[in-house]
Amino acid sequence: MVQTAADKATREVLGPTLARLAREGLDIVCVDADLGYSTSAVKFGREFPDRFFPIGVAEQNMIGVAAGLASCGKVAFCSSFAVFTPGHCFDQLRMAVAQPRTNVKLFASHAGVVTGEDGASAEALEDLTLMLSMPTFTVLFPADAVECEQMIEVAARTEGPFYIRSMRPKTPILFDDSHRFELGKWPLMRDGKDVTLIACGELVKAALDAAETLAGQGVEARVLNASSLRPFDREALLAAARETGAIVTAEDHFIQGGLGGLVSQALAAEQPTPVEFIGMEGYGTSGTWKQLLEHFELTPEAIARAAGNAISRKSR
Repeated sequence: MVQTAADKATREVLGPTLARLAREGLDIVCVDADLGYSTSAVKFGREFPDRFFPIGVAEQNMIGVAAGLASCGKVAFCSSFAVFTPGHCFDQLRMAVAQPRTNVKLFASHAGVVTGEDGASAEALEDLTLMLSMPTFTVLFPADAVECEQMIEVAARTEGPFYIRSMRPKTPILFDDSHRFELGKWPLMRDGKDVTLIACGELVKAALDAAETLAGQGVEARVLNASSLRPFDREALLAAARETGAIVTAEDHFIQGGLGGLVSQALAAEQPTPVEFIGMEGYGTSGTWKQLLEHFELTPEAIARAAGNAISRKSR
């Protein structure tokens, strides 16, 4: 399943994918809050200028316009950064999209500490918590650009509110064209019987590298790509808990309220299991994205250490 290919940023696929889907006949529009070059939404706008609505630095207005277009039958995408959407427009999202289940799709770029040189103020680390607090939103976080393109298409073809989290840097391509993203399914990236590593976004690659390190120590680690956070793969999670007896979650987001919270809540209710958490516990800082992953210990080495801790806590 994992392949070697040129790195590509997940944010780079929005505009080209929307343009392809529009050519295929989907009635897509895109509302952009002044960040279309960074999210690649302008590539859709150049081909379909009458369907592209750049409204300036006005995220609250963006949600209102998108909700209005969706109420007229359009498939309405919004383009912004994760720190602004949902950060600047939570009330509009709650009232105009989540409660009435409006057919609005948020594509939020520059998420996580890997936003890097833009500094702490631009590093969205709360966005998954905010989006998961609204139960009608489907919430997705792709591991690579291949999966991101497929998520955008699924969102466009599926009625209801969506949130797709993307990142600034170019990251490794993990999937080939045979991969098929499915809502509510966590792809098995590597099988194992001793511990399960559950990761999302760029930390899926870190989890795979950690599993390779653990294999050298005689530990067989299962790796799951938690790209669909709502709906999430309860069946795969509970099977991992039963069959491996130890879990590690890894995410470029605050530990509270994201992947770790979903996993621990489900396990507490149905299959109590030792869980270790890799994620952010405070705000970020400035630096290259790779420097920040090292600084905040969002690394294969940290995941491997957490796996050892989780294994040591198994019931005897």
